Amino acid sequence: MNEERKRLFELLSSILNVSYEDVNEEMSPDNTPSWDSFNGLMLAAELEKTFDVKFEMEEIITTRNVGDIVRNLKGYGIEIE
Repeated sequence: MNEERKRLFELLSSILNVSYEDVNEEMSPDNTPSWDSFNGLMLAAELEKTFDVKFEMEEIITTRNVGDIVRNLKGYGIEIE
């Protein structure tokens, strides 16, 4: 696990109030009760701040799970491994 993945998982754990060990790429609003619309917006804002990126609205709207977040960040040159 690289440093960027660790930062991402720590951020998700904090915002979604889940154990760091439980964070995985399949997590989504469908299987994570704390991932509501408010926390989704908080997550987008904190991701932009933490990784110094600016997501397009389309990216935010179409993000369905943590795997999508990883792919979006890779599009900005941030390798999450």
